Amino acid sequence: MKEALVSPPEIIAAARGAAPTLASLSTAVKNSLLAALADAIRAGRPSLLRANDQDVAAAEARGTRRALLDRLLLTPARIEAMAEGVRRVADLPDPVGAIMGTTRRPNGMQVGRMRVPLGVILVIYEARPTVTMDAAALCLKAGNAVILRGGSEARRTLGALGDIVTAVSGLPPGAVQILNPEGHAGVLELLRAEGIDLVIPRGGEELIRTVVEAARAPVLKHARGVCHMFVDRFADLEMAQRLVVNAKTQRPSVCNALETLLVDAPIAGLLLPGLIDALRERGVEVRGDARAQAAAPGVVPAAEDEWGREYLDLILAVRVVDSQEEAQAHIRRHGTGLAEAIVTERLESARRFLEAVDSAAVLVNASTRLVDGAEFGLGAEIGISTDRIGPRGPMGLEELTTTKWIVLGSGQIRE
Repeated sequence: MKEALVSPPEIIAAARGAAPTLASLSTAVKNSLLAALADAIRAGRPSLLRANDQDVAAAEARGTRRALLDRLLLTPARIEAMAEGVRRVADLPDPVGAIMGTTRRPNGMQVGRMRVPLGVILVIYEARPTVTMDAAALCLKAGNAVILRGGSEARRTLGALGDIVTAVSGLPPGAVQILNPEGHAGVLELLRAEGIDLVIPRGGEELIRTVVEAARAPVLKHARGVCHMFVDRFADLEMAQRLVVNAKTQRPSVCNALETLLVDAPIAGLLLPGLIDALRERGVEVRGDARAQAAAPGVVPAAEDEWGREYLDLILAVRVVDSQEEAQAHIRRHGTGLAEAIVTERLESARRFLEAVDSAAVLVNASTRLVDGAEFGLGAEIGISTDRIGPRGPMGLEELTTTKWIVLGSGQIRE
C-alpha cells in the first residue's frame, strides 16, 4: 500500500479538511457511499483473501499465538459479514441533526440539543482487519473523518482494504485513511499530533496503556475482557450448559468470550460433570478450585492468579461459590467491567444480579458473546467501552456523535 501522505500533520490536515464536507452530507448521499463500499468489499474478496493468506502465513512463521491469528484471519464468510455490516449501517437511522429534549423557557425561547459529528477520529488496533470497515462505515455515517492505523501483522490485508476504499467513487479525499503500518506515521507521532478529536484503541493491555499515556486527545477504551457467568441454584441446567459452552467456545479469542464460570454450590455436582465433558470435547482446558475439582473429573487445579486472567483461548476458570453475594464479590474483585451474566429461572435472583453487578453489560440467561454492536441492533460497533464517563458498552453511531445546544428565540434578551 502506497501512502501519499507520510507525516501525521499531513494526514490529520487531510482528515480535518474532509470533516466539514462529511458533516454536511445528506443521509441519502452517505447511504449511497456505504452501499458502494459494501459492493467494493465483495468485489475485492479475491485480493483480500490473497493478501490475508500472506499475512497469516507470515504470522504463523513468527509463532504468533492462536488468539491473535484468529483475529487476523479473514475467510469468505467474514468478508461477507464485513460487507453486510456496512450495509446494515446504511440502513440505520442517521443520528446527525437529530434534536433532543427541546423545552420552552418562561420567556418563550426554546432550548434543546442537536446531535453533531465529533470531527476526526483516530482508531489504532492490532490484527482485526474486520475492525477497519466497521470503523470506516460507522464514522462515515456519523459524519466523521477517520484515520485507521492497524498493526504491521496485517500490512498486506490493510493494503488491500485501502485499495477498496480508494475505489469508492465520491468519497471526499481524507475522509477514510487506512495507513500503512510500516509507513512514517508511527503510533506515538499520531497520538502526540494536534487535530484529533477522539482516539479509540483496540488491542491488548500494552497497546491501550501506550495510547492512554501518549494521547493528547480523549481516549475511549476498554480494559481486559474478563467476563464472568454465574450459574444460580435456580438455573435451568440444560440452558446453563448451552450458554457456557457457547460463551467459551464460539470464538474464544475475543473480549466478550467467557473466562470465568462461577457455580452455586447446591447445583455444582449436578451441573459440572456433564458440562466439563462437553467443554473438553471442544478442546477446552478447565482449571478450577478445590470444590470444582471435587465435583467433576478432568478439572486441573487453578493457580491463585487464574482469577482475573483474560485467556483469549480455550481455557476456562471455574469456581464454586456459596451464594450470589459471593459471586458478586468475586466479580467486583476480578472483573474488568465489560460483561457479566447470570443463569437463573428465579426473577428475584435476576433482579438482584442486574442491580448489584456494575459492568458495561449485564445479561440474564444469555451468552456474553452477544455483547456486540451488531447483536444489540447498532449495525456494527467501533469498540466496547468500559469507561464510566461517556459512552459505555458497545459503541455505534450515536456514540460517535456529540451534542450542541440550540436556542430558538423570537427576540428574547437577558434582563
